[in-house]
Amino acid sequence: MKVSTDSMATPGITTVIEDPVIPPLWFVAPEGFHALPVDADADARVSAAAEFARELFPEGDTHLWESAAPFYAGLTEVFAEAGLAYSAMGVFSDGNGGVVHFSFTVGAIESPYATPDEAAGSIQQSLDRDPGNDSRSITLPCGPAVSNISVREVTVGAELTATGEEAKLLTGQIQVFIPFPTKPFVAVFTVDTAAMEYWGEICDMTAAVLETVSFDTSSDNADPVKRT
Repeated sequence: MKVSTDSMATPGITTVIEDPVIPPLWFVAPEGFHALPVDADADARVSAAAEFARELFPEGDTHLWESAAPFYAGLTEVFAEAGLAYSAMGVFSDGNGGVVHFSFTVGAIESPYATPDEAAGSIQQSLDRDPGNDSRSITLPCGPAVSNISVREVTVGAELTATGEEAKLLTGQIQVFIPFPTKPFVAVFTVDTAAMEYWGEICDMTAAVLETVSFDTSSDNADPVKRT
């Protein structure tokens, strides 16, 4: 379902991630998030991707769904092999007949540090080495974290543009590293977008989602959606 960008920060669906490799965590995402089936078995990936395409394009037709499904099946395979526990496409109407689009992923990396503060400090030191990064220590309700924002210009090949010529595209990325409070892992939340005219709204939406992150999955949440 496509919704107005004004709805990016509204309450959405509680998603519990229960991955066999990493400890569980949960967060609340706006209803404009469409989760890719990264948890689907390899033999069910194509059918799961077809269902995802129907959800993403509810006003489409069979031709659109069937042509889009292989792309999303391949994308799901890439994300699953990368070890991502959750991946979604954020799709929102801009109110003028256009669409604001971005990707949102959640993964985790092992941490050699004894405390969340030590992990956060080391991550920020590493990020600060790149002058193109804007990294900051932040405090979320779930504990210390490090945010990192970068804006890059990428070249889009001529075969992918409407004009048949190479084009420059400005893209933005938000990454937030959140150490687990009692486990040797760091959760990594990543947002990527080329919709830079809505960068402010996307940043606000990301901040609102991060405020809901919790590692206490025993909390009483209404109708959580589990990603296993």
